[in-house]
Amino acid sequence: MRRLLSRLGFYLIALWASITLNFIIPRLMPGDPAQAYLAKMQGQHITQQTLTALRVQFGLSNDPIWIQYGQYLVNLLHWNLGISLSNFPQPVTEVIAQHIPWTVGLVGLSVIISFTFGSLLGMLVAWKRGSWLDSIVPPILTFISAIPYFWLALAFVYVLSFMWSWFPMGGGYDELTYDIGWSSGFIISVITHGILPAITIVLGSLSSWVLVMRNSMVTTLSDDYVLMAQAKGLPERRVMLNYAARNAILPSITSFSISLGLIVGGSLLTEMVFNYPGIGFALYNAVLNLDYSLIEGCFLVIAITVLAANLLSDIAYTFLDPRVRQGRG
Repeated sequence: MRRLLSRLGFYLIALWASITLNFIIPRLMPGDPAQAYLAKMQGQHITQQTLTALRVQFGLSNDPIWIQYGQYLVNLLHWNLGISLSNFPQPVTEVIAQHIPWTVGLVGLSVIISFTFGSLLGMLVAWKRGSWLDSIVPPILTFISAIPYFWLALAFVYVLSFMWSWFPMGGGYDELTYDIGWSSGFIISVITHGILPAITIVLGSLSSWVLVMRNSMVTTLSDDYVLMAQAKGLPERRVMLNYAARNAILPSITSFSISLGLIVGGSLLTEMVFNYPGIGFALYNAVLNLDYSLIEGCFLVIAITVLAANLLSDIAYTFLDPRVRQGRG
């Protein structure tokens, strides 16, 4: 419990640092979001008072930086992230709320599938080390992982969507036919549009899970307690799952938690290639439009999810590894 409390204090400090950087970095970017918005209004005459009001709405002002920082913290406590320039006059919280479910549904499910299948496959490959499975699977997956991710995505789009028309070219659903809801047609359309991006994510990350689990499993199989379990004549399945795999999977827990934390922001390339309406694509559009408020909101959500995922990883370690509970290495 003392360890968890100390880690919680560390994450609170890390959250404050993330919030501070989130405030500073967008203000170092060149350009003025208010001027960018006025440029879209085709040269309409705007008074200085109107320009000042627009800057305040977009989270900017002429006040000293520490006053702006204090107001920024007050707004965060009220979950007020400002107005989105690229979706004016929609609040940033509404924009993020519209895009997060798409990213969590696609990338979250894909990461869980990749982690589960990759860990099981890596465990099996290590248990059958020296066999044909161990000789074929790791090299093939290593070759696939060496392919740049966006090349793999573009190749799938060109072959499976453009040439063979098996899957839609992009988007989250058929916008011309369905409205967002729980109708069967909309759900089928979402699944159809999400299959190809999901396959790309799973293939792109599968090799790392397999190789990490295999290497950790091979090391664990040589430990004394595993050899003792085998000497006792315990069933192979019990030795593999209860003795070897339970300890071998510990290094993958941290990687998995980081992957879960990056679900919200780590899908930028996926959503750009497939034009998928997730938070990564919203962040990309926000950068193009100098949408400071939306950039800050997206980075804040990413920071919170990463810290929360790492905290869950520490909690999982506490329950899975008795050495952590006892304060030993």
